[in-house]
Amino acid sequence: MFESLTDKLNSTFKKLKGHGKLTEKNIDAGLKEVRLALLEADVNYKVVKQLLSAIRERALGQEVLASLTPGQQVVKIVNDELSALMGGEHSGLRLAGKPASVMLVGLQGSGKTTTAGKLARFLGKEQSRRPYLVPADVYRPAAIDQLKKLGSQLNIPVFPSTTDMDPVDICRQAVSRAGQESCDTLLIDTAGRLHIDEALMDEVQRIQQAVEPSDTILVADAMTGQDAVNIAKAFNDALDIGGVILSKMEGDARGGAAISIQAITGKPIKFIGVGEKLDALEPFHPDRMASRILGMGDVLSLIEKAQSTVDEQKARELEKKLRKNQFTLEDFRDQMDQVRKMGSLEEILSMIPGMGKLKKMKQLNVDEKEFVRIGAIIDSMTVEERRNHQIINASRRKRIAKGSGTSVQQINQLLKNYVHVRKMIKKMNKGGPQGLGRMGLPF
Repeated sequence: MFESLTDKLNSTFKKLKGHGKLTEKNIDAGLKEVRLALLEADVNYKVVKQLLSAIRERALGQEVLASLTPGQQVVKIVNDELSALMGGEHSGLRLAGKPASVMLVGLQGSGKTTTAGKLARFLGKEQSRRPYLVPADVYRPAAIDQLKKLGSQLNIPVFPSTTDMDPVDICRQAVSRAGQESCDTLLIDTAGRLHIDEALMDEVQRIQQAVEPSDTILVADAMTGQDAVNIAKAFNDALDIGGVILSKMEGDARGGAAISIQAITGKPIKFIGVGEKLDALEPFHPDRMASRILGMGDVLSLIEKAQSTVDEQKARELEKKLRKNQFTLEDFRDQMDQVRKMGSLEEILSMIPGMGKLKKMKQLNVDEKEFVRIGAIIDSMTVEERRNHQIINASRRKRIAKGSGTSVQQINQLLKNYVHVRKMIKKMNKGGPQGLGRMGLPF
């Protein structure tokens, strides 16, 4: 996300760092380029003006002029001001009452229904809540069916809405029924329209008055840029929303909506959707997002992803195997699955400081289907073959290729990569515990 903005800002900062001493003249020249980069990223022009004014004031102060590395100090100032502009710190959902209720609003196509499922999963897994999904979009039968399917996947109850029911009645009944389902959090998926109109606003206002939700959240499409900011302002004027969830952030190369919404509406971005899967929802941390925009990585989010996906017991067992040089193809597959659960490789690498700036990183085109092929190959092996790769001769390779729908060449490449990893582990083992630590393994 934000690739184009990140590239342009990094180019500007590189020029500033080339100056041994910063003056008002070269600071202004640098800020002019920052201004152009932000406007091209579809950041609201008033927000750009506010941000640059704050950066200039601090950049011309003693903290920069007296610094031994003034260029780096300017980068820090931009990072601080960007973070402050986006809210400064994470703002969670307001979950008050028994049951607590969260109403999701937004235009049609913004991703409300999918976001309701993602939010239900997040609240259940991360906060030990017991969500109750409420389909209140009676105008699209597919929306009701979709939410029921999501509830089934997540093993979360869904209110049995039908298209002939009134949306306000659905929400009132759901509040009463939540207790019977032993649920403590209602997630109400309201209807959307292709554009804001009086009928839409009237309906969501009636639902809000009837249910009095503890939080009203706008789901906005990040890829619409400035339009998302205008939509957020319109919904906030009508409903006094509690915050925003930006969907489809993984496809947003510009970043205008993420940077502008808090400054224009005064309401925080609470979560971002970073993919289509149900686990692709992240709490929005302004300071971390500012670091990612500036190409400085996001180590804390990477650690949280690892902690939420890595099985500690398996990690300890793997550590013992590695120290004894007993890393099998089964372990190879399990580690690959752990990485896949954390998200795409490109996303993971972008969170590592400095990786986003590398030319090789930008040219990297990771084929996620390769993981599926590797898994199929290893699954087509016998238990004995997975635990002792040396017995896999030519005839066995043909059988494995046929069973996994791959070629013998692909089997050879996998085994070659696996042997290379084993050699690396053996080399690291000679360096003792610190050697394994240098590999970056999770223990």
